[in-house]
Amino acid sequence: MKDEINNGTAVTGVGGPADQRLAEGEQETTLTNRQGHPITDNQNIRTIGNRGPSTLENYHFLEKISHFDREKIPERVVHARGAGAHGYFEAYGKVGEESVAKYTRAKLFQEAGKKTPVFVRFSTVVHGVHSPETLRDPRGFAVKFYTEDGNWDLVGNNLKIFFIRDPLKFPDMVHAFRPDPVSGVQNMERMFDFLSNSPEATHMVTFLFSPWGIPANYREMQGSGVNTYKWVNANGEGVLIKYHWEPIKTGIRNLTQNEANDIQGKNYSHATQDLYEAIERGDYPEWELSVQILSDDEHPELDFDPLDPTKLWDHEKFPFLPVGKMVLNKNPENYFAEVEQAAFGTGVLVDGLDFSDDKLLQGRTFSYSDTQRHRVGTNYLQLPVNAPKKHVATNQRDGQMTYFVDRAPGQNPHVNYEPSSLGGLQEAPPRGREHEPAYNAKLVREKIDRPNDFGQAGDTYRKFEPWEKDELISNLVNNLKICKPVIRDKMVEYFTQADAEYGRRVAEELGKAVASSEHMGTVQNREGAGKAEQAGRKTDGY
Repeated sequence: MKDEINNGTAVTGVGGPADQRLAEGEQETTLTNRQGHPITDNQNIRTIGNRGPSTLENYHFLEKISHFDREKIPERVVHARGAGAHGYFEAYGKVGEESVAKYTRAKLFQEAGKKTPVFVRFSTVVHGVHSPETLRDPRGFAVKFYTEDGNWDLVGNNLKIFFIRDPLKFPDMVHAFRPDPVSGVQNMERMFDFLSNSPEATHMVTFLFSPWGIPANYREMQGSGVNTYKWVNANGEGVLIKYHWEPIKTGIRNLTQNEANDIQGKNYSHATQDLYEAIERGDYPEWELSVQILSDDEHPELDFDPLDPTKLWDHEKFPFLPVGKMVLNKNPENYFAEVEQAAFGTGVLVDGLDFSDDKLLQGRTFSYSDTQRHRVGTNYLQLPVNAPKKHVATNQRDGQMTYFVDRAPGQNPHVNYEPSSLGGLQEAPPRGREHEPAYNAKLVREKIDRPNDFGQAGDTYRKFEPWEKDELISNLVNNLKICKPVIRDKMVEYFTQADAEYGRRVAEELGKAVASSEHMGTVQNREGAGKAEQAGRKTDGY
């Protein structure tokens, strides 16, 4: 075999973890992809400059995320547990007090009172389709706008930030948060093992383990696009945008861990039930959509990168500007057909809306639509809940479960390509000037220049009310106490860098909890030894 390897003719066997054929400098524990390529950087996708955009030749990322998208059948890999409803979005015709046309040419925003049909799916992120809706977990907040220009999907969460900023880390993050692959049991040590090696997650951890980590229900929950997007006007000029949903009727309400435990003991589906029953009785939930706007540049005056999804844009410096409201007024007629088969994607934009160079957004844009084709099917966009409410004519044909052919009236049925002079489809005229951002940077694998992983986490902690701080510390300690010292110490280090009081309180309470656990373990061991000794004496006496 050695001679065959040296001569380049070894084609026997199947490569895998037990295969001893290692590349030069490679060890048995070296990370590779499934082609056997050693992976030298598993933290950063390749981008033009360290703040983006990404490029299509990110082979390792595309292979990693494509496999991740297909890990579960047919349940969603993430956001499996969900509820949904129909309604409408009503535009204000302006952004704050300015004309919305100054910033975007998207038609749905232009006219005051203009209503656009919507379908919304709320969800939990990590846990399975039959999991309790009281678990500590971000909540998905996905809105499908059926606009006159086709669908627009605004896919986000209840919290305004996220754990990571590079999409290459997303499959690993979800693996760490999901149950142990051997035991099938949720293990918080796995979660904190990942988080303790991802300092950028400290801000999200601070939110997640506070009361904000368990929304009371979907009606009393805020929403956010999380990532940075762009608006583009008729002149092709772009601005950076953050989207925010705020509940109008109810305000925001969250649960403490004890409150959640009490509900979970009685009802696994309290949030789904609450949404359904509110709409049935005519108490229609409402949210106002606001945006934050920044000029499309790097903003060196800030101590963070505005494209970083682990960061908030200070609403006092960059105010929330209302652009419209959403009302949900109709429940699904069939849960599976509408809620389960609803498919969203961050790449689903209409004219006047655009992507920023946010790395996580660009990774999500590939992943979301890719996983829908796998999970629901190649022709998922022909299902009623996903189909746009307008004319469709494409040259896409066939595939599993083709419901109809996207052929236009009068289109030559023999021509399923473009360009053509034989009666095929033709390109649409442009709606405005093309937005053409310019780049002059090397193609690199690098972390962004201004990570500032702890500053905003400290700001958030200091803004919490005393009872919210107490709840945060308690929740963190109850989960960290089972972790190995190296993980506990790293998390305390992060919290201390965020805020000295924050780190000190976690360390003190964690020390007490660990000492108490060790004492209880010693007592139980003694009791167990005593019982064994008594049992031995009884056995000797028989």
